[in-house]
Amino acid sequence: MIESRGAIPFNDLTPRDESARAELEAVARRVIASGWYIFGPELEAFEREFAESVDCAHGVGVSSGTEAIQLALTALGVGPGDDVVTVANTAVPTVSAITAAGAQPVFADVDPETLLMDATKVAPRITPRTRAIVPVHLFGQAVDMDPIIDLARRRGIPILEDAAQAHGARFKGRPVGALGDACAWSFYPTKNLGALGDAGMVTTNDAAVAARLRRLRAYGQSSRYVHVEKGINSRLDEIQAAFLRAKLPRLSSANTRRREIAALYDRHLHGVTLPTRASERDHVFHLYVIRAARRDALQAALRDEGIGTLIHYPIPVHRQAAYVEHIDQAPFLAVTERAADEILSLPLYPELSDADVRRVADAVTRIAARA
Repeated sequence: MIESRGAIPFNDLTPRDESARAELEAVARRVIASGWYIFGPELEAFEREFAESVDCAHGVGVSSGTEAIQLALTALGVGPGDDVVTVANTAVPTVSAITAAGAQPVFADVDPETLLMDATKVAPRITPRTRAIVPVHLFGQAVDMDPIIDLARRRGIPILEDAAQAHGARFKGRPVGALGDACAWSFYPTKNLGALGDAGMVTTNDAAVAARLRRLRAYGQSSRYVHVEKGINSRLDEIQAAFLRAKLPRLSSANTRRREIAALYDRHLHGVTLPTRASERDHVFHLYVIRAARRDALQAALRDEGIGTLIHYPIPVHRQAAYVEHIDQAPFLAVTERAADEILSLPLYPELSDADVRRVADAVTRIAARA
């Protein structure tokens, strides 16, 4: 790799897509030549290929990861008056989708090491109105699913995985996406598998859920102009499906490079808390998230050195102004709130050079030593 001597952005999609330019241009020409832009052969092929890659029988393409969650919840029977247990340490779209489905979020705290849903904190948050549990496979690592699955099965509650940040992650050798009753995926451009625009999918092994999803994404149609339930317009178009088909074979090698970069960070970072890799889980490092007591000062000092960072996420959902009605859940979320003041995501994308990784690590270590 060529060493960069300038600023190091938090993320840079240009090298990734430039390396695939010829193939992407070819598939775009193929779609244009076909004259078929919605619900065509590219989507059908991508749904099949992606579902197979995560050991699922069905894939249903939709227009975004947010609508993947919304429509999957509806397909699983969630609606107005229902509660959905999830985490507040997540991107707001997880919760936006829950409320769009008519339900209310109930937040469980996260594990202090992985910052993922803590199974021991889920049971106390279940109410008589709970109709789904949404574990979020955050940062590229799978949630500890066994106790959550056991709890859900005993209570008769469906599980919807949120795998927007976990393309290729595994739990005990099994791909995320086939662990619950359904799984929502985002193919937003920055994801490990990213489109050149918005796109999403739901994977499931339940044929009835898949069939309902296909209706819901197309205004509730069972056949042309026959609407058997209320739905929305949520279509993964042919050109994005074609782009994603072209990119899917590259996912494994890109994830391998992400792990290599994470290992390099591990070796060179000092003075901060490194990400935890839980046992029996294959982390794909969508994000490399450290923790530092003086996080804001560290971020500012890195910015002064031309190193981009982000915080995923600085304000837990229950403290967002849009969700102020859930602030009373704060007493249940001590770990979530503490983590929000400490976490910092460092640059990590497959095209990042080893030299730049060491430069970032050396800067973090040097600045942390001054604190």
